[in-house]
Amino acid sequence: MDRLRSFLKDSIRKTVDFSQTEQGLGRPPPPVQKPPRPDARRIRLAAPGRWEGIAPVTVEEAIRRRMSVRQYAAEPLTLDELSFLLWATQGVRRRLSPAVTLRTVPSAGARHALETYVFALRVTGLDQALHRYLPLDHELVLERAVTDVEDALAAATFGQSFVAEAAAVFVWTAVPRRMEWRYGAAAHKVIALDAGHVAQNLYLACEAVRAGTCAIAAYDQESLDALLGVDGREEFAIYLAPVGRRKA
Repeated sequence: MDRLRSFLKDSIRKTVDFSQTEQGLGRPPPPVQKPPRPDARRIRLAAPGRWEGIAPVTVEEAIRRRMSVRQYAAEPLTLDELSFLLWATQGVRRRLSPAVTLRTVPSAGARHALETYVFALRVTGLDQALHRYLPLDHELVLERAVTDVEDALAAATFGQSFVAEAAAVFVWTAVPRRMEWRYGAAAHKVIALDAGHVAQNLYLACEAVRAGTCAIAAYDQESLDALLGVDGREEFAIYLAPVGRRKA
């Protein structure tokens, strides 16, 4: 048990020779965004500040109303609302260099080792399929169609059936090498912390679109990775959150 608890500590940082990390050795950083397939369909999203249907909500009100929601109405999300939620959780505010972006969420060393996948179940203007957010372009890329996706999502979350009732399911994957490039063996705890920052932004942003979410850390790793089509080693699921319209 003590060995497992050590992950929560930062003791490992004292053992890392940062001059021997990839950054310390002068090697180029990995891409900050997983490139889409050249032939993949891409969906342009409403630009930040130009989306419709987003209600002004004070920070105080969003924090006060924020809660985990596990029951969703059948009403779909709009593409503008999804655009806003994606921007709120991984949007790029400024690109300082090809390897460094400032986003709407904090990340250790601005490494942003997460990718955002969206299972669109009921989103106006989107096919029911797996998409991925391209933060550098503020676009969605169609990854692939998934048959019986509701049943597959419920099975991949150990029977949490409310996941399949959402309008969209956000799944964040970790691409560890982005963080390892700078921090070596000290990278992994901060990747998990980054996922928490992202999920909290989603909770707060949902308050502006009359929606709710419930972050989930209990899932079948191998099943969810297979559903996403990732290799489970260089990229794997780390967190997920269904989003749906709140029931009246």
